[in-house]
Amino acid sequence: MGERIEIIDLEAAEHILSRSYANLRIDGRGQRGQGWITQHPLTPAVRLDRNRFTMSFGLTGTPLGVVTIGHLRSGRATYRSAGSERAYGRGDIFFAAQPEAPYAVSSVNADIEVAVIDPGLLAQIAQTEPGRPPKAVRFTSYEPVSAQAVHAWKNTYAYVRDAVLGDPETATLPLLAGGAARLLAATALAVFPSNTRTDPTIEDRHDAHTACLRRAVTFIDEHAHEDVTIAEIAGAACVTIRAIQLAFRRHLSTTPMEYLRRVRLDHAHRDLMAADPATVKVTDVAHRWGFASASHFTAVYCRSFGVTPSSTLRRG
Repeated sequence: MGERIEIIDLEAAEHILSRSYANLRIDGRGQRGQGWITQHPLTPAVRLDRNRFTMSFGLTGTPLGVVTIGHLRSGRATYRSAGSERAYGRGDIFFAAQPEAPYAVSSVNADIEVAVIDPGLLAQIAQTEPGRPPKAVRFTSYEPVSAQAVHAWKNTYAYVRDAVLGDPETATLPLLAGGAARLLAATALAVFPSNTRTDPTIEDRHDAHTACLRRAVTFIDEHAHEDVTIAEIAGAACVTIRAIQLAFRRHLSTTPMEYLRRVRLDHAHRDLMAADPATVKVTDVAHRWGFASASHFTAVYCRSFGVTPSSTLRRG
C-alpha cells in the first residue's frame, strides 16, 4: 500500500525527503507553500514515488545509493551532479544522478513521478551469464536514447502504477509484483544508454541449440506458477541469457518471457474451463497467472482462443 504525506513548509519537506532518499538540505529563502509526497513500494528493490510542490526551492543531497528516474509532469527542475547541469520541463524523462554522486536540484512548482530502483536489480536484469557475479550497471547518459524510448518509459511506468499498484489485491501478489519490478528495470536499461552488453557472442550462437531450448521449455512448464526470471531459465538450460534468448528466437520465433506468458495463458484457460462460475471470477484467474489488467488479459485471451474468458468460465 502507498503512503501519502502532506507537508506545509520546507523544513518538513527536508525531513521527509531525507528519510525517503538520503540526507539533504533545502534552501527555500523563506518560501512557504504546500507539498505532497506519495510512496508506493512495489518490491524491496523498486518503489514508485510522486513528489508535488507548490513552491520553489533548492536542495543539495548526499549520494542516493539507488537509481532514480524522473518524469516531470509539470513545473521546472534543474539537476546538477558530476559536473553537469540539466534543465527539465513538463513531460521530460531523465536519470537524476549516479547512485554514488552527490547532487543538487532547483525546483519550481515541480510535480515529479520517480521510479526508485536498487542497482542490484538492474545488474540482475543485465546479467548475461548466470552463476557469475553480476556486473554493476552504469548509465552513461542522463537522457533517454530516443523519443520512442520516452514513450516506452511513460507507458511502462503507467502500467505498473495503475494496473499493479493501483489495485490493492494485485499489488500483494508476488508473481505480479516481481514481474512488474523486473519489467520496469528492463525498460530503464532499454531507455537509457549504459555499459551493458546485449549482443550474443560466437559461443552464445553455438549454444543456442534445440537441446538447450528443450531444457528451458521444461523448466518453464514446471515453474510457470512461480516468479520466474530469465536468469533462472538460462541457468536451467546451462547457457547464458544471450544464448537462451537466441535459442527461442531461432527455433520458436519468440522470447523466453513471451513463451512463459503463453504457458501461463494456457494454465489460465484450463483453470477457467474447470472453475465454478458461481465462486470464481475471471480476474481471480487472471491475477493468479500474472495478468494484472483484466482488459489486457481479455484481449490476449480472445486473440489466442477466439472467445472471451468469461464465456469460457460459463461454459466450464
